[in-house]
Amino acid sequence: MIRKVARSFDEWRAAARDLVARAVPPASVEWAASEADGDLFSFGADGAAGHWHGHGAEAAAGSALRVPRELMEMLASAACFSAADRWAFLYKVLWRWQRGERDVMSAADVDGARLYAMVKAVRREEHDMHAYVRFRERKEEDGAPRFVAWFEPTHEVLPQVARHFARRMGNATWMIATPTATVLWDGEHLHNAPALMRGAADIDDAGESLWLTYYRSIFNPARLNADLLRSHIPSRFWKNLPEGAIVPAMISGAATGERRTGQTGTVGRRGGATTIAVTPERAQPRRDAPDTLDQCRRCELWRNATQAVPGVGPRQARIMLVGEQPGDQEDLQGLPFVGPAGAVLDRALAEAGVARDAVYLTNAVKHFKWELRGKRRLHKTPAQREVAACHVWLEEELQQVRPEVVVALGATALKSVLRDGGATMSAVMEAPFQHEGRWVVAVYHPSFVLRARDEESRKQAYDVIVAGLRQALRLAPARSG
Repeated sequence: MIRKVARSFDEWRAAARDLVARAVPPASVEWAASEADGDLFSFGADGAAGHWHGHGAEAAAGSALRVPRELMEMLASAACFSAADRWAFLYKVLWRWQRGERDVMSAADVDGARLYAMVKAVRREEHDMHAYVRFRERKEEDGAPRFVAWFEPTHEVLPQVARHFARRMGNATWMIATPTATVLWDGEHLHNAPALMRGAADIDDAGESLWLTYYRSIFNPARLNADLLRSHIPSRFWKNLPEGAIVPAMISGAATGERRTGQTGTVGRRGGATTIAVTPERAQPRRDAPDTLDQCRRCELWRNATQAVPGVGPRQARIMLVGEQPGDQEDLQGLPFVGPAGAVLDRALAEAGVARDAVYLTNAVKHFKWELRGKRRLHKTPAQREVAACHVWLEEELQQVRPEVVVALGATALKSVLRDGGATMSAVMEAPFQHEGRWVVAVYHPSFVLRARDEESRKQAYDVIVAGLRQALRLAPARSG
């Protein structure tokens, strides 16, 4: 009995070449199990159509081993199949081919059928890994890969998949860890590394939070087909997908009544007539007007925003601050004034002696309007029709809070508060004025301070905001009871 160790396809190929040359039958070879620390990156499509010339008895008879490209590619692919006897089986296939048994490459043959099944399973695993590997972006660290991912493949397809991502991701550095091996891409070369623990890829990623918010927003419980969902994405992948943590709750919610969210109220109340006459009045189903901000479709801004951003603060606040619209951070977090402009406002409130948690903060427009510049979402000023469409929500907040003073932060907020598309800041910034029974104070928006061209302009704009907040504090007497 001859013992051979194969830790990679290259090692197996070299050993098989020697065995065939010496005419050693499969039954006389004992193949050792493959080790996980082998260099699996050393083989590829270039290992095809080799010519193996033996020096044993059959070679002496003039029989040279010629392996077709198709068979070599199938053997290389099947070598990634996780099976204890894979090397022995591949040598058996090669041995039969060398003896002239060409039906070993037929799916009708027992060994041929198994070879085809192994190749199919490996290629399927490669496809699944391309589809379900999820990279997380980490903070910039010297020498550390920018993107990291964890995956648990059924078969040893990491080498092929790594070459795929190296082509797709260019110079961006990344790492894919699996339970048996790790591969790193430094922007130019692939490197093997020992296996890592599952937690190596558990990092905070702001992009993942954005993806989950988007995933929730496009989920339609009325169109859910849970069985189809599970058949398209095998359950073993869910635990490593970001959305895998929220899908069960979404499915459960759909099953307990949320399916009605995506249905018009007239469904189920129509008669069973064979023919329904289509008239302009019935061409569109009658839907109830949105009664919550999340359902608002009064303008098109909701389509590109992550979520609607409502106001926050005491329901009986004496002072209400109205800004223009949410920014990038507000859109992601669902809270007003939590980005750079919010930091300027916090500083101004503290200097004016106004407690942030004592005022009501909101915006004239509740969805983020933006345009893409490179990889950044930059603020874009809302159109007047969008401000007008969103005024119903500001009016509702004014009725609920009943503030003594409204501070309009910028021109867009002022136009919405006054319901006047022609209102200008220059006409009303000199002094507070009464409007519909409450004081209105107009100041610059905090983002104006950030955009100012020089230090003097920034200081002037900032001082106007602080002065306006102090005026609002003097105009808002404490409420009794």
